[in-house]
Formats: sequence, structure tokens, C-alpha cells
Amino acid sequence: MRPAPVLALCAALASTALLTGCGKETAGASASPAATCASLAPLPDPAGRTWDNVRVVSGECGPSGAPSTGFEVTNTDDEPLTFTITFTLVNGFGEAMDTLTRTVEAVGPGRTVRRPLDAEDGPGSARAYRARITKVRAVPADGAGGDCPSSGVRVTNDRGDAAMGLRVVGIHLANCGTTDYELNGYPSLRLLDEDREPVTGVKILHGTTAISTGIGGDAEPRRVTLRPGESAYANLAWRNTTTDGDPVDAPYVEVTAKPGAAPVTVTPELDLGTTGRLGVSPWTKTPADAAVPQE
Repeated sequence: MRPAPVLALCAALASTALLTGCGKETAGASASPAATCASLAPLPDPAGRTWDNVRVVSGECGPSGAPSTGFEVTNTDDEPLTFTITFTLVNGFGEAMDTLTRTVEAVGPGRTVRRPLDAEDGPGSARAYRARITKVRAVPADGAGGDCPSSGVRVTNDRGDAAMGLRVVGIHLANCGTTDYELNGYPSLRLLDEDREPVTGVKILHGTTAISTGIGGDAEPRRVTLRPGESAYANLAWRNTTTDGDPVDAPYVEVTAKPGAAPVTVTPELDLGTTGRLGVSPWTKTPADAAVPQE
């Protein structure tokens, strides 16, 4: 198992810094933009705990040099990672005031990247709040967004739809290269848990009728040719029903678009309950007038 990425958050005021978790509790233990955190110093948690290797730090994080809320990402993996972090801003009464999501792309192995955490009101606007990290996702950077990857295709997922326990999430492949890209069939999927380890015991079905007849994902696969700038999609469908047994969550999915393609990791956040089934539709060309939903 690869080492988990280390991510640290700096609070607005050292005297009120709050350590809060984004996952499992465990025991013990540079950025290019002009607006970066500086002079960071760790604030040890009185109980000597960390949460998924998240620690609180304090420093001059604002672009003006004034104390402000910020965050720090350290990549301890052996390949570049793109981090997506969800924060909740909390006031002095412990009330959640805002939720922010920040993405830090292509952090190289062994590098630390620091960013100020500003709210919608602009630089320094988050300094009046304490920030809680509520979720961290880290995926291999090549193919996960940003600049066009070496493969010439970019794979992402949308936020999906949910109704009466039925979940549908789209996987989108965009040809951002300079030559045509051909697809024919279904994407190959590998489900991964929060530590990016394989999830077992889930049957992946070709087609979605076994999940729901109203999704329309059982058309015969056909050849799809994507010219530069065009895209295709495949839908993932499941129910999150929970009966006997332990529910299964797979926040990450490794998508291989076609045989021989490099796998790309996306974050559709599958909450599969105890159903043990996931349906996938074949690749379908996105209509020219349809916008590609973003995660």
C-alpha cells in the first residue's frame, strides 16, 4: 500500500486552532503562485492525535502577510498527485458557515504546496473562521484534469443524480489531443476504497437494466470516433440499499477507457450499500450541443 498523502491546514488564529478530522483517527505523530502561506509552524494537538495525517499549522498565509486561514499539501507518494480537499468554515459557536472545495493539481513526489484558503469574499475572507477538513481525495495527476495529459484524453466524472436510492454518475472522456480517438464497448472499472486499495465482492454488470429500467443504458456497444474537442460518456448506476452485512463504499474508480489505454482514477463516490452490483453503460458520443458536466 502506498503511503497516504499528508495534508495540513493552518487555522486563522493560533489560540483558537481546531484539529478536526477527514477520516480515520490514528495515534501519534513549494507553491508557485504569489499568494502562498509563509512561516508556518505546527500546533500540536493536546491529545497527541492526527486524523489521516492532517495536522494544524499556523502562519502568515494571507497575500498581505497578515494571519489568515490556509492549507498545506505534501505528496509522499512516488508519482504526481492531484488533491481535492473539502473544507467547512465554522464560526466561534461551532456553526458551519460555508463549505469550500479546493483542488491542487499535479503536486510532485516529495513536494509541499501551500495555499491560502479564501472564501467567496476574496483574500483574507476566511480568517474569521476556523476551518475543518471534511474530505480529502488524491488521484494520480496524469489524466485527472488540468492540462491535456500525455494520452491525449481527459477522463472525469460528474456529480450524478440520486432519487429513491438509485444513483447514476456519468464518466466523461474528452479528446483534448490532436488526433482522432476511437472507443468501442464498455470502460473497464476497478473499484478502490478510501486508501486506493481494491474493493472486492462487487459485480460489475454490462448495461444498467438490472439496476433500473429507466436509465437507458442497455444499448448495444458501437464504435465511437472522437475528433479533437469531442467527448463521450458512460453511465454508472447502482442502488445504495442496505440490508444484512456491511455497506460498501468505493470513493475512487480506476477507469480504463479501452484495451491498452492507461487507467485514470476518478472520484464518483460510490455508496453501494450491500447490493454488491454496479451497472455500466457502453461509451456513447456526447451530443455536440451538450455541455460536459464537471465534478
